[in-house]
Amino acid sequence: MVNILGVPFSTLSFEETTAVLKTAMNNGESPRHIITANPEIVMIAQENETVMRLLHEADMVTPDGIGAVWASQYYGTKLKDRVTGAELSEALIEHAAAHGLGVFLLGAAPESNRLAVANLQSKYKGLRVAGRDGYFQAEEMADVLRSVQAFGPSLLLVGLGMPRQELFISQHKQELGASVQIGIGGVIDIFAGTVKRAPKLWQNMRLEWLYRLLSQPSRWRRQLVLPKFVITVLTDKKRGNR
Repeated sequence: MVNILGVPFSTLSFEETTAVLKTAMNNGESPRHIITANPEIVMIAQENETVMRLLHEADMVTPDGIGAVWASQYYGTKLKDRVTGAELSEALIEHAAAHGLGVFLLGAAPESNRLAVANLQSKYKGLRVAGRDGYFQAEEMADVLRSVQAFGPSLLLVGLGMPRQELFISQHKQELGASVQIGIGGVIDIFAGTVKRAPKLWQNMRLEWLYRLLSQPSRWRRQLVLPKFVITVLTDKKRGNR
């Protein structure tokens, strides 16, 4: 485990992470809550005790983006690689399709959720997948839980935005039952094709954040967190105690 500004990141590589989670899915192990944390989430946790608590209670926190990897290098305890929500989800969906395991997508707008399910069924032949949009009220919670339970997925991907998706999983993990439960933010929209992910070249150059900023200029306010994250790491007085 690598502690970055109080957030406990897993030191497993992408391949090691997927291997652990694939085994959990295969064996129907007890539910695990996985959080893929980027610098924005780390910075939110600095001021939000609930978010920090969720990060510490999760079964695994992976570095979603190059920011955490860079910070670990600065602290002298290098993370092996980033483990993003999009790539992790895709790898586990592919595994589910190959082994007859169920996948449930919870979140996004109704049409986006429908498209995501259809696209995944088309891409992975034989995949058992279902979904429900994220536009539900508190009084509908029991119905949402029943929908997931009735389908019985091994992999539950929740795209309700942070921290709502993490609170949902934390509060209902045992009822939901899926061996692997991951908060994936806007990844359902990527599966739907309504949001484009950065081309592989940009991903390999670790510049996916810049691609998102250039393709979605409205995100510029959110990207201001990146320099704040860097400055906070560089001035972290607890660095020597790690």
